[in-house]
Amino acid sequence: MARRVESDHRDDVLEACEAALDHRFQNRDLLRNCLTHASGANHRLASNERLEFLGDAILGAVVCEMLYHRFPEEPEGELTRIKSIVVSRTTCAKISVALSLPGFLLLGKGLSVHDSVPMSVAAAVFESLIAGVYLDGGLEPARTLIERVVGPEIELAGGVEHGRNYKSLLQQHAQKMFGETPVYRLLDEKGPDHSKCFKVSAMIGPLSYAPAWGANKKAAEQRAAQNALYELEGKPLPHVGD
Repeated sequence: MARRVESDHRDDVLEACEAALDHRFQNRDLLRNCLTHASGANHRLASNERLEFLGDAILGAVVCEMLYHRFPEEPEGELTRIKSIVVSRTTCAKISVALSLPGFLLLGKGLSVHDSVPMSVAAAVFESLIAGVYLDGGLEPARTLIERVVGPEIELAGGVEHGRNYKSLLQQHAQKMFGETPVYRLLDEKGPDHSKCFKVSAMIGPLSYAPAWGANKKAAEQRAAQNALYELEGKPLPHVGD
């Protein structure tokens, strides 16, 4: 449960928040500002609303850059689709709760009596803290935080395209047509450890199909499965040049 407005941000609470973010603030007043909801502030400008505005922009910019590098074969429309999922209020709230950020908030009486905060409030404190890390330490600490906590959400959003699980579809097709279960072979990988790409090919029995790159092994397997399905159906490959 978040704390009432009468309480203050104790050092142990601030330290727990810093541990969750893996960032120690040079400016503790800035961290307190990030954690002050409008309902617990003396006036609106003392709340985290302005920080939320800045954090939303930083999150969007870093995610766009991550998507640009992780999915070099995807068109703008697909990158936009993935971004819309990753920076959505639902995803931001999910990350916020996973990091226990709502529990560090300073709230007014109307909100603090509840065991949980609204999704919008949980999402807002996450964005506020992104801005706080950025203002306190610069872009690189903010980027590191975003890559660490948002990276898995990008993998989830990018791993199953347009709501279709191509690995499952290929398995059904292969078992029906060939009596075989597809396997996936890792052909190559590239990039730094925090942003690797993987090249995978689907195989059905002795036959190998057109490979595809992905931001992680699961995503690459999905794309390889899609290539194999399209190849079997005589359609143009969706992931050419991989």
